Amino acid sequence: MNQLKDASSSRSNTAATLTDFNFLQLMQIHDSAFPIGSYTQSYGMETYIQEDLIRTKEDLLAFCKTYLFDNLAYGDAILIREAYFAAQQRDVGCLLHLEQLCGAIKLAKESRDASVNLGRQFIRTAAPLVTAPFFDEWLGRIKRGEIKGHYAVLYGVYCAVNDIGAHQAIMTYLFSSINGLVQNAVRAVPFGQNTGVQAMHELITSITEAAALVANLTEADICNNALSIELASMKHEYLFSRLFIS
Repeated sequence: MNQLKDASSSRSNTAATLTDFNFLQLMQIHDSAFPIGSYTQSYGMETYIQEDLIRTKEDLLAFCKTYLFDNLAYGDAILIREAYFAAQQRDVGCLLHLEQLCGAIKLAKESRDASVNLGRQFIRTAAPLVTAPFFDEWLGRIKRGEIKGHYAVLYGVYCAVNDIGAHQAIMTYLFSSINGLVQNAVRAVPFGQNTGVQAMHELITSITEAAALVANLTEADICNNALSIELASMKHEYLFSRLFIS
């Protein structure tokens, strides 16, 4: 891993220009209709809503920014970046390490389960669309019970074997994750569609800032400072009624 960290300073493919094909590939896998079940997850937000802590657009923006900068940027986004470069080098040992690390940093059971469920559904859906044997290897490892199949790691591998730039891969992952939360808030609070659209528009700047931040981070920076969100995720499974899985 030290070798990987040393190599991070010379990683030059973080802001590669997307080709039209790569761009449309990203649009397809992040479309809400792409059947991996991301729309079923709230990552603790539903607990906040039921505790009447998210009632306005400003409340929603605050939740999303905390989740973005204190959870995603220093968690899944770094794992995507590390998995991306490990996959480029076909470094299986590093990817297996990242797979275990991804499970270890997710404290809430529902968030940990969501990471695995999304990952497994993602690779089952995406594998027929990918011609790279290295990507298929990871589906085989899941079937043989060698790995859990966390989404962030598999997404990093997918983007690497499809020559999608690491920066674009991370930025679209962050956008898709936050957009999913906003759309779920529109249904659960509920907000009007216009409020959701305005909230998402206001979050775009934060998403680009978070993606730029991740470009300078490595595995050593992984942490989770969104403790209240983690606690909300732990409480979620005990809510009286639930619209979402996490």
